[in-house]
Amino acid sequence: MNAALRNSRGALETMKNTGMTQLDWAIIVAYLLGVVGIGVLAGFRRSKSTEGGHYFLADNALTWPIIGLAMFAANISTVHLVSLAQSAYTSGLLYGNYEWMAGFTLILLSLFFAPLYLRTRVPTLPDYLERRYNRNCRDALSIISLFSAIVIHIGVALFTAASVLCFIFGIPSDATILGLSPMMFFIVALGVLTGIYTVIGGLLAVVWTESVQTVLLLVGAICITVVGYHAVGGWDALSQTLANNPHPLAGSKEALKAQVELSSASFLHMFHPGRDNTVIGNVPWYSILLGYPIIGIWYWCCDQTIVQRVLAAKDERHARLGPLFCAFIKILPVFLFVLPGVICVALVQKGHFGQGIGPLASKDTYPFMITHLLPTGLKGLVVAAMLAAAMQTCSAALNSTATLFCYDIWKRWRPVTSDLQLVRIGRWTTIIATLLAIMLSPIFGHYSTIFQGLNTLICYVAPPITCVFLIGVFWKRAGGRAAFVTMICGAAMGFICFVADFFKDAISGKTGFLPPESPLTSAFDGFARGVLSDFMLPSFGMFRICVLI
Repeated sequence: MNAALRNSRGALETMKNTGMTQLDWAIIVAYLLGVVGIGVLAGFRRSKSTEGGHYFLADNALTWPIIGLAMFAANISTVHLVSLAQSAYTSGLLYGNYEWMAGFTLILLSLFFAPLYLRTRVPTLPDYLERRYNRNCRDALSIISLFSAIVIHIGVALFTAASVLCFIFGIPSDATILGLSPMMFFIVALGVLTGIYTVIGGLLAVVWTESVQTVLLLVGAICITVVGYHAVGGWDALSQTLANNPHPLAGSKEALKAQVELSSASFLHMFHPGRDNTVIGNVPWYSILLGYPIIGIWYWCCDQTIVQRVLAAKDERHARLGPLFCAFIKILPVFLFVLPGVICVALVQKGHFGQGIGPLASKDTYPFMITHLLPTGLKGLVVAAMLAAAMQTCSAALNSTATLFCYDIWKRWRPVTSDLQLVRIGRWTTIIATLLAIMLSPIFGHYSTIFQGLNTLICYVAPPITCVFLIGVFWKRAGGRAAFVTMICGAAMGFICFVADFFKDAISGKTGFLPPESPLTSAFDGFARGVLSDFMLPSFGMFRICVLI
């Protein structure tokens, strides 16, 4: 016990030496208390209400501004703040395409999907699949949606927030806080705080806190962008600096591992050719055009975590306008989340932080700018924004998990369950989902970048779901048996690709169990290089197979 306390004190002393003042800590603490208080207030606003519609769908009373902001807030997380800045530091504005192309899929949601969902009056998307196809399709989507909510939404947000906080607070990796590693301590702390107001308040607590957190998140991001843009000297100075100076990480271990000749000359270009060897993690223009619609339609039109805000709309008009408002807001992330990473490259090239001083690794780009660009007080505000981003993503996914389990699994076996019992079960589901996400979140440490891990998982999950929903909306003759077979085969293909990608080093690496000279090893290596190396094209390929099925 005494040793744990000594280690905790040592970690806290390290925090004090990173430039975080008492004002910064006061801002962070005040924010945490305030956001949990707002969630609790939402839960007790109608303390006598025990109806499932209030807890899960906020009484179907959401208007289009709240829907748009809540959808944007559920999408934007610490993952965006960190991974987009990280990608921009090594790839320029390339990954800004993902943000701007989201607007087109949101238009599809507004024009076709949202009206259909509202007219059928379904509480969950699996329920819609049952009405469109059959019960088997509903069960399949429920299981896949639970996995995506817990791992893709909650797990990655907790992992990213914890890694950022460890950097900002300067905690050594071998330190302990209350007997836990710094990463696990922050993962547990954020998960518990988010679970408290989600369990008590339900969806109303989620949208209330998301609305507040979105404003705070944007304020923090704007501060980083404005301060950095002013420091670099404007657009012309940014362009000239990038074109005429070597990249700070050129020749580094990160660049050598990626086998690229890193250069910042093309960092202000949105599209890159397939053989561009000057950026890390290049995604060719044709991969974006072919692959993004598959994962974009799944995320914005078919994922319960995002679409639940539309299902809780006041009427069809608000359900249509909410996604359009969100599409308009999605113009901002390129300038607020991607551009700061490019600005950081130019500032390091100009020696703004000192000769040779810059992020030692691309993953440290955003926290490096926080600690080196912002003054006292503003650092605390931006750190609070990072916490807000992680917590709002987790709270949205937790409520969606509870909704899916209660309506699509529990009520199937216990159809006479009362609303009061359903709310209680939903709260216990939220607690269990929080614990599972805390345990599974370290999986993202396996990938070289957080963005790569997140999008790899999405590309393996999305194709069969996108196929079933698209064909179900636009082709009346699509049958339930074919849709179920498509979902099962698509999920199997995605699982095989995930296992092969996650364990590829163990399968065919130097210590792999396959013999180095075996034909199986050669075949697997070819599969890994040809199929798994570009995570967007496999998604498009699996989608085509699902359409044929």
